[in-house]
Amino acid sequence: MSTLNSDESFRGITTFVVAANSCSFTEASEKLGITKSAVGKSIARLEERLGTKLFHRSTRKLSLTGDGEAYLSSCTTALEILDSAENSLSRRKDNPSGVIRIDMPAFFGRHLMMPILTDFSKQYPDIRFEMSFNDRLVDPVEEGLDLVLRFSELKSTNELKSRCLSDQNLYLCATPTYFKQHGTPIHLDDLTNHNCIMGYRCRAPLAWKLKDKEGKTIQYVSDKPHQIGDGDALLKACLGHMGIVQLPESMVREHIDTGALIPILLENMPQPVALHILWPCTKHLVPKVRLLVDVLIQKAREGHFDK
Repeated sequence: MSTLNSDESFRGITTFVVAANSCSFTEASEKLGITKSAVGKSIARLEERLGTKLFHRSTRKLSLTGDGEAYLSSCTTALEILDSAENSLSRRKDNPSGVIRIDMPAFFGRHLMMPILTDFSKQYPDIRFEMSFNDRLVDPVEEGLDLVLRFSELKSTNELKSRCLSDQNLYLCATPTYFKQHGTPIHLDDLTNHNCIMGYRCRAPLAWKLKDKEGKTIQYVSDKPHQIGDGDALLKACLGHMGIVQLPESMVREHIDTGALIPILLENMPQPVALHILWPCTKHLVPKVRLLVDVLIQKAREGHFDK
């Protein structure tokens, strides 16, 4: 394809995306700074090249055909990639500034994220943070957040993008003192005779994920659990000899290594849980946010979140 045709093709795509996000060719022409006729001709040339109609045209409103909707999705993704490439180059010269709004699990945020964020703040002093720490599920779109970190299996959604930072084992554990007083479970059935400390959400305990003797993943809920809706408090309750808890490796590894906690039923350990960073599809990763995401990805490669 010649340079001229390439330039014309790219302009046609840009015109199409602007028109698709407008109510009319008139509105699109105002946004693009060209005539309404030029918008219409550009779209017509694009439709001819693609061999399909992209718009339903009416006197009241412009709407996309099925092919137009599919093409818009592909074009938007491509333009975001190009924009991201330009941002990654330009940020070398610019001094990023502004606010990053981020929500994190309580224990994970305080102990593993804060060192990263404080170092990041020193390197980019014009970037400010709005941080929240909680273990409830939040909707980043609804709450206006730039980034959310969560341990979970993600449901398919068109509203969020994500990146897996780490896969972590889930450990059942308790203190030596607790096991001395109550005995150590040898089989899954033994858990019914123990004090279980479980997460709490929506007025119900969060089931533990375990693997049965056939290797199938099951969910276990104690008949009379302690229920705590904060990861940091869950760990402290366990360290205080209150009972058995299930937590990600990053929360208990240090205590297991020192002998403060003893892991049990390792043969029943489920598949690792993923640590994801999520952001709304409606929020393009502007340079300040992309910088932080890049730092988190690099820290993940170095094993920081596997501690």
